[in-house]
Amino acid sequence: MILSSASPASVALSVAAAVAYAVPAAGSKRLSEAAARRAFLAAWALHALALAWALLGETPRFGFAPALSITVWLVCTVYAVERQFFPQLQARWALAGLGAPAVLLALAFPGTPLHVSSPWLPLHLLLGVGAYGLFAASAVHAWLMTRMEHTMRNATELQPGLPLLTLERLTFRFATAGFVLLSATLLAGMFFSEALYGRAWRWEHKTVFSVLAWIAFALLLLGRARFGLRGRRAVRVIYVGSLLLLLAYVGSRFVLEVILRRAA
Repeated sequence: MILSSASPASVALSVAAAVAYAVPAAGSKRLSEAAARRAFLAAWALHALALAWALLGETPRFGFAPALSITVWLVCTVYAVERQFFPQLQARWALAGLGAPAVLLALAFPGTPLHVSSPWLPLHLLLGVGAYGLFAASAVHAWLMTRMEHTMRNATELQPGLPLLTLERLTFRFATAGFVLLSATLLAGMFFSEALYGRAWRWEHKTVFSVLAWIAFALLLLGRARFGLRGRRAVRVIYVGSLLLLLAYVGSRFVLEVILRRAA
């Protein structure tokens, strides 16, 4: 479990990334824009190095905490790219606040050794983690949209940020992209399970939750296309779908690794 399999380099990179994330998270009101941006980008780069060290080392390991860590890193990547096109986007302090514990959690719970039984397995994992990252980005944008609506309804002073309709479009674009990757992940698992994992497809906890998440996002996108679903109802579906997907892999692996203390 904790730190027993971590190398000194992994510990150093993870701690450095967490500290770098803590700077813009804790000092968002005291730092200049340029200083906060540099600290965030430094944390992002250190986070990437920590992930690469853990996943590409002599004994690659994977589990619920590395999956969360990669998801947060992907959301931070999306944010860094978006800021180039939408400088008004204000979410750095929140993402940095998620990044620090995500890095440390992956250090504390590095997961179990990853046995690659098929050359296609890394691609399958990449599709799944990519879906996690895109749906997480959609959930973050939904939260920003909710915060903007709350500010407008209460007639409080608006902070400079993206227009509400732009946030809404981005939210659904990320949800659509995540749905495509989740569909590909489920189809690959359904038809190529024996080649990927050496066993036939079976209905287990993570499969059931993944299918339920797929249904939730399918209803979201269908409701958007056919009935113009938007606002609070759409946000609720995004949150429910994201929670179901979180329970699918992260939840099941957490139970196996932490509560039952055994490999998957």
